[in-house]
Amino acid sequence: MVRPLHPDPTVHRRRLRPVPQLPAGPPGSAASWWKTTEKYKSGASNLVVGRQVLHEAYTLGKSLGNRHLLALAGKVNALKAINVVLTASDVAVAGFCSRCGTHGSTPDKKTAYIWVGNSEAQCPGQCAWPFHQPIYGPQTPPLVSPNGDVGIDGVIINLATLLAGTVTNPYNNGYFQGPASAPLEAVSACTGVFGSGAYPGYPGRVLVDKPTGASYNAVGANGRKFLLPAMWDPQTSACKPLV
Repeated sequence: MVRPLHPDPTVHRRRLRPVPQLPAGPPGSAASWWKTTEKYKSGASNLVVGRQVLHEAYTLGKSLGNRHLLALAGKVNALKAINVVLTASDVAVAGFCSRCGTHGSTPDKKTAYIWVGNSEAQCPGQCAWPFHQPIYGPQTPPLVSPNGDVGIDGVIINLATLLAGTVTNPYNNGYFQGPASAPLEAVSACTGVFGSGAYPGYPGRVLVDKPTGASYNAVGANGRKFLLPAMWDPQTSACKPLV
């Protein structure tokens, strides 16, 4: 059973290029999912996409370690930003299948960054569940991905997890439970929960798009559908799924 996430005495607040306050949005919206982060004492964090760099030359190769991720994250230097590194399905990253993605900061703690990889060709059962048969545990049928791409829909789940973890625990001295080297954070404390009634091997009750049979629980910009993981609600001390 997951206990409340306790803050270190120093809690940092981080923004992705400040924008006007996001509206709560209707139930089941991506905006309403993000509003839960406001319940942490670090306060509201508004997100907006900044500069994007497409690095197709593979100048660091297709087998990367942590130092390579840090180098890629450092290619964009912006104040009050979280640099996000997304790697393609043909890029291997050390420890990929045991973490699917990670977040950290530069040694001077001036820049926070996130890495998430596309697991389609490597370990989708670990990093793209529930859209792929799991590697371990109950072999329940996978859900149909809402965007028709198991790897990308898995990236969305992991990116959402790490964005929430970064704004509530950017430097490993914010909100988390357990050791700082392997913390349970705002969303990772609720791993595997996407809807009400979830249990190991079952993601919970989610919405289904009738024309495609795809499973989702959130609607974002331009009506795009997503499956977002539950987030720990510090006010109720429970995992809070969107549906």
